[in-house]
Amino acid sequence: MIKAVILDIDNTLYDYDAAHAAAFRSLTEYAAEHFGIAPEAFEALHTEAYRVQRERCVTPCAAMHNRMIRYQIILEMLGRPFLPAREMDALYWETLMNHMRPYPGTLEGLERLKALGLTVGVGTNMTADRQFDKLIRLGLGSYIDFMVTSEEVNAEKPDARLFRACAEKAGREASDCVFVGDSLRGDVQGALNAGMKAVWFCPPDKTDYAPRIASLTQLCDLLSSLDHPGA
Repeated sequence: MIKAVILDIDNTLYDYDAAHAAAFRSLTEYAAEHFGIAPEAFEALHTEAYRVQRERCVTPCAAMHNRMIRYQIILEMLGRPFLPAREMDALYWETLMNHMRPYPGTLEGLERLKALGLTVGVGTNMTADRQFDKLIRLGLGSYIDFMVTSEEVNAEKPDARLFRACAEKAGREASDCVFVGDSLRGDVQGALNAGMKAVWFCPPDKTDYAPRIASLTQLCDLLSSLDHPGA
């Protein structure tokens, strides 16, 4: 029986892609103003810096998401002082936070889950500070009972360690938990491999892996069928 619902954050509770696009535009404008770099050139530098950052991390970890490191690498590539990386990092995140809005149905869906007496948690790749900030800025913190980040467990989805930590914090067996997220590999397959049930948030087409939803309000209607798949 489902007793806990665990949610991804980015592109599950809000439109990360749209907020990121706005934040990245602010960076390209900053680079044009301060370094005289055209948007296309900055995007190429950013891609290369991300490649270097991932290569240095060796294994998947939360440090891959630290944008200040990425901007530091960009400045080093340009032969410039590295300290503006902090200003670039602050600019990116403040712009992204300002453009975040909960997906339609998110608040209502969370209220319904809590009314059912379910434990509601978050399982997310990323550093804890940024994900705490997102939940606060989205106004969702009061609905969430716990959070597990890849920084905390030193493992990225779909690694089972992150999902096991979610079940442990929920105080439930993995089979009594359902994980909801937008990534087929990271969220859905990762949860299923860890013994949880899974719901794919707003995929482009049907899937044999898991039921799909386009809003958290639809999740409550699925819970009974997840408990009794043959009914």
